[in-house]
Amino acid sequence: MSAEFDFIESLRSFATDPAARGLMDDTAVLEAGGTRLVLTHDMIVEGVHFLPGDPPGDVAWKLVAVNLSDLAAKGARPLGALLGYSLTGDTEWDAAFVEGLGSALNSFGLNLLGGDTVAMPQGAPRALGLTAIGEAVGPVPSRSGARAGDHLWVSGTIGDAGAGLAIALGQSDGPEALLERYRLPRPRIEAGQALASIVAAMMDVSDGLLIDTARMADASALAVMIEIDSIPLSDDYLRLIGEDRGARIAAATSGDDYELLFAAPSSQAHAILEASEALGLPLSRIGHFAEGNGLSLTYQGEQMPLPDRLGYQHGTAPNRARISDA
Repeated sequence: MSAEFDFIESLRSFATDPAARGLMDDTAVLEAGGTRLVLTHDMIVEGVHFLPGDPPGDVAWKLVAVNLSDLAAKGARPLGALLGYSLTGDTEWDAAFVEGLGSALNSFGLNLLGGDTVAMPQGAPRALGLTAIGEAVGPVPSRSGARAGDHLWVSGTIGDAGAGLAIALGQSDGPEALLERYRLPRPRIEAGQALASIVAAMMDVSDGLLIDTARMADASALAVMIEIDSIPLSDDYLRLIGEDRGARIAAATSGDDYELLFAAPSSQAHAILEASEALGLPLSRIGHFAEGNGLSLTYQGEQMPLPDRLGYQHGTAPNRARISDA
């Protein structure tokens, strides 16, 4: 178990309101005056989620985007946000961050409603937080709703952000498009709203496809199987990394993809493919759920062992999906 898991377990006895969903989901869903508010809070930390040399405007974009990705996975319409900001005395960095924040808020039609600032000790890494507030426009799928026999699907392509991080670290040369997938993630807000009434469970891929799939299966008290050779990879990723089993495992265990991961009954496959066409976004079936527990993988039709790490876990030894192992 990770330190993160243990800490969250220690909080569950306080989180008794139904809105908290037992701290088993990425958002809270609060009924208020006839409106269902969808609430989430994510933090990003220098040296863990972004590099010290990353452009401040890109850091601002990422902070907004990772929070909106949680709302997207619940099919919610973004309404506003509260900012938590650490002041380090670097006024030029602050000004560039504010400019980037304004651009991100404008791009997503998001209102800044307030927040807080705090002065950091000399030399401390920046720690930034955002609370995103959304409104449910239909069903709000949890990560725990999958059923035996459901298919497992994912949006877009996987592994681009991990490859982009390697480029940012100077570990490889690659196209700007991969670097942008790491620095400027695109939350799938429209896709989440289109899929929310179709799916049985949905969450975003933040810590890695394998670990996040395992979390969905665990929350749903099911087993899940992923066909590694069905994981969608971009042309840029294929040219830079390849498409063999190792390249696919690297993609599936890196993080920061911020794609949608969802379970749906086979009867919804046609509706999902219609949504894919309407959105102009690939939606790929990559596995299925079954009675039992645990994650299993196949490659070219044969079962394969799990890798040593499934993705990033807070409070454990870091993996390649996060900066801190560089």
